[in-house]
Amino acid sequence: MLLTMLRSMVDAWPDEVYAERIVETKLLGQRTHFVVDPALIRTLLVDEAASLEREAFMTRALAPALGRGLLTSDGSLWRSQRRTTAPVFRPDHIRTFVPGMAAAAEATRDRWLARPREAPAADLAQEMMRTAFDIITTTMASGEPGLDAARFAAAMEDYLGQTNWKMAYVMLGLPGWLPHPGARRGAAAARALRTAVTGLIAARRARGGAEQDLLGLLLTAPHPETDRAMPDEQLVDNLLTFVAAGHETTALALTWTFRLLADHPGVERRVLAEIAAAGLDIARAPDLADRLPYARQVLMEAMRLYPPAPLMVRRTTRAIRLGDTPIPAGRSVHVPIYALHRHRRLWERPDVFDPDRFDPAQHAARDRHAYLPFGAGPRVCIGMGMAMTECLVVLATLLPAFRLRPAAPTMPTARFRVTLRPHGGMPMHLTRREG
Repeated sequence: MLLTMLRSMVDAWPDEVYAERIVETKLLGQRTHFVVDPALIRTLLVDEAASLEREAFMTRALAPALGRGLLTSDGSLWRSQRRTTAPVFRPDHIRTFVPGMAAAAEATRDRWLARPREAPAADLAQEMMRTAFDIITTTMASGEPGLDAARFAAAMEDYLGQTNWKMAYVMLGLPGWLPHPGARRGAAAARALRTAVTGLIAARRARGGAEQDLLGLLLTAPHPETDRAMPDEQLVDNLLTFVAAGHETTALALTWTFRLLADHPGVERRVLAEIAAAGLDIARAPDLADRLPYARQVLMEAMRLYPPAPLMVRRTTRAIRLGDTPIPAGRSVHVPIYALHRHRRLWERPDVFDPDRFDPAQHAARDRHAYLPFGAGPRVCIGMGMAMTECLVVLATLLPAFRLRPAAPTMPTARFRVTLRPHGGMPMHLTRREG
């Protein structure tokens, strides 16, 4: 079981999570409830939200780098930060980020155009990580000269790459100081990340920049009750949280989407036709989500099959009841989103890629809690609108310019390492579309 979890936690889930409403099992000796029914998920994440806290194994894995930001805090600290940061992600602010997103996507397109025609397959996962990181650093800090984007991205990769060990150690009851593979590199990466962001904040304050990027908006965001600005340590925690959660998940959503489009040329043709009909500057249009409805459906279906964040974990702080099932205080409760999205009671042909599942009529008739790529309840992903906009910008920029074709016939295995990654990367041939 330990080796399976270190490889991918999804592989350690019991088969029943794809067919039953609620499943009780043991993971590394911890009694755990998997909740895979939309009505019960709503009870858990909405009605009983105040009875839950972050699970220790996830907090210990992420807190050394992300501190006590939105992703790792609970209670009043979380509520305070959520209320302060929520206005930063208003639709009007996201629209101002679109030109920067488009510029980063165009830089990727130009980089691909400069590749020799006979160049070997590229790892699309790494390409999308680079593109998404360029976008997040541009929208976060407007290309601040003090940020070494390549080193920052490498440090983030080093940190996230060793988190499965930290999660397993907590579940086994092992002390945090016990060495594990990648621990020293991960600790150095956490220090480097926090130092870099602390320097960004200091540099922006020193020169008095008034840019309306994420950093600028957060520096001036007042607490809704005290009207005070966020303390520097919370700024560091939340900027790193937005980078870790934002660039990694968006890059993976795009990686899986491009691969699924390559495997389904009919769907790809529909997306290309929609982009062409929308006009040449669609990638820079502030209303591109309204003008690319089918592309949005494709992204939603890709995130159903391959949700970048495939698991939500909580621990009960008091006894609760989910339907007929009593859950005692202190119990680990999981919402296995990957299994929910492939659940045999909820989805017809659950393993088949079909973007028409998300046409407006079908999607409106579906239970809100059957599809959770961005979570649900009070802790629903704060950057959901920004992530969808970013994905559409990148699709609208790259797909008309390049035909992407897999270097291997079979889809890479999906492995859960905080996020859902393609094992071995996503090697794809990048061929220019003529004309």
